[in-house]
Amino acid sequence: MSGSTGPPLVLVVDDVADIRDTCADYLELFRFRTATAVDGLDALHKAGELHPDVILMDLAMPKLDGCEATRRLKLDARTRDIPILAVTAETGAGVRDRVREVGCAGLMSKPVAPARLVEKIRELLAEPV
Repeated sequence: MSGSTGPPLVLVVDDVADIRDTCADYLELFRFRTATAVDGLDALHKAGELHPDVILMDLAMPKLDGCEATRRLKLDARTRDIPILAVTAETGAGVRDRVREVGCAGLMSKPVAPARLVEKIRELLAEPV
């Protein structure tokens, strides 16, 4: 966990501002604290600094994609235990295998049903739904 008291902290990583901000706003309605990152490099920095409880990771981003960012987070002792949920519009047989290989705890396809997203975050946190 993030080491602080209070609601869990969710880091929302997406290069599309509307998606990132809408997701963060929605999660705050359900009493999560949120932080945002605009790409994979920003996610590495913020995850190391904030140590969130869960990371929602888009896959297709500039500078550093979500799979590579996840791989690097899982190699870092400070962030390796943070559950990462891949959230992507990518489809295809290889996506699920690819996110599993880099260490994601799960995969959700965009557009994500907001209630299902909250449910999945709570599952990752081992909170009752």
